[in-house]
Amino acid sequence: MAIKYNTSSKAFTCSVSTLFLLISVVCTILLSLFYLLSNQKMKSASSLSCIEPSTSTDLLSVNSVSNSINVYVSDLPRSLNYGLLEKYWSLSHDSRLGSDVDNQIRLAGSWSDNKRAPLYPESPLIKQYSAEYWIMGDLETPQELRTTSFARRVFAPEQADVVFVPFFATISAELQLGTAKGVFRKKVGNEDYARQREVLDFVKGTEGWKRSGGRDHVFVVTDPVAMSHVKDEIAPAILLVVDFGGWYRVDSKASNGNSSDMIQHTQVSLLKDVIVPYTHLLPRLHLSENQKRQTLLYFKGAKHRHRGGLVREKLWDLLTNEPGVIMEEGFPNATGREQSIKGMRTSEFCLHPAGDTPTSCRLFDAIQSLCIPVIVSDNIELPFEGTIDYTKLSVFVSVSEALQPNWLVNHLKSYTDVQISNFRKNMGRVQSVFEYDNGYPGGIGPIPIDGAVNHIWRKVHQKLPMIKEAIVREKRKPFNVVIPRRCHCT
Repeated sequence: MAIKYNTSSKAFTCSVSTLFLLISVVCTILLSLFYLLSNQKMKSASSLSCIEPSTSTDLLSVNSVSNSINVYVSDLPRSLNYGLLEKYWSLSHDSRLGSDVDNQIRLAGSWSDNKRAPLYPESPLIKQYSAEYWIMGDLETPQELRTTSFARRVFAPEQADVVFVPFFATISAELQLGTAKGVFRKKVGNEDYARQREVLDFVKGTEGWKRSGGRDHVFVVTDPVAMSHVKDEIAPAILLVVDFGGWYRVDSKASNGNSSDMIQHTQVSLLKDVIVPYTHLLPRLHLSENQKRQTLLYFKGAKHRHRGGLVREKLWDLLTNEPGVIMEEGFPNATGREQSIKGMRTSEFCLHPAGDTPTSCRLFDAIQSLCIPVIVSDNIELPFEGTIDYTKLSVFVSVSEALQPNWLVNHLKSYTDVQISNFRKNMGRVQSVFEYDNGYPGGIGPIPIDGAVNHIWRKVHQKLPMIKEAIVREKRKPFNVVIPRRCHCT
């Protein structure tokens, strides 16, 4: 019995030892896998070092963990969106700035190959403001194909977080400028004004507008002259703009001639509106395709501009004879486009001074060309800030510094090869963020998950708690009490 007992104890001891050994091996394997996965995540995070987590304002919102925003599309007639494109293509030519590609498309009749959504013009003056087209294309895509979209289309206004107003304001304005520019700032005989009025009369008559005062309605107003006659009426809404430059003149008039540098925005604000990218006009250069660059600084564009763009002419005179600097005057037609591609791809830095407004599509062409933007614009606003740290891919220079003789060139020469390489790598990491085109006819199809359209809706989503609060506050006001609109923030 004793012998049996001892034998059993030894067997038991052996079994426990074996089991302990197995557990140790499994734990070691699991710890190794955890380490490898953690290390991989750290590498992925470091590869996106210029993209920071979004600074959210909705920490206490019930929608703060949502991975989508509910969007209802206002039921405007087709004549105010895709019908405007059909009207554009029916013209014999575009008299504002002719595009050889557009004329060829007209002659071939290929603009209507996709019956649902006609092609958007290639004319650079229009194409750079095409955000309205790509946002609409995403929303028109059947829901079962929209698995990558942050916006979830709903078909009942009461289910919506926001109401998208599908008015192609850029095309409407450019049609008027191209056919009867003389009446553009007037109301009588101005078809663009008639269309603006039709849009506002329609949406202001809906229960959704009456319920929110328009604060949860989204308008695309990327062209600085778009919807110019009704800006005050759409001011409560969420405006998708490329910058606030097109609104300065209105605000300066409202200030009764006050020339203060502080522009008190009564119609636009970072609190409610979203800065969106221009549509880039130059093709993307991938980091693997980059070659040695011979030119220090490059600029191509119009020398003479208005308002804040006067700095451009002064910079031109300072830089035009500097070694390693190329200043070319030209326009984005076919010849100018090829010159810009070559100039941006062979230069370390690309100058981005203010024009008639603080920004231009030149910034996004530079990023797609991996040419480090040199931003000389004291009032600039940039898309998706809080998500993207532009200091890691651009050089920011004050106007006062840039206008000092020899200062800018010496400053750019002070950057090391390592710093320049890091700028370029970071540009390569964010190129897709500024991409609208999803590769489908009319933009109707799945969109890139990290593309411009999704980033726009994410920024709108961040503003929902403030918008909802504004709607509630408006409801509790006593009847006939008027509170001045205060949208400015500094």
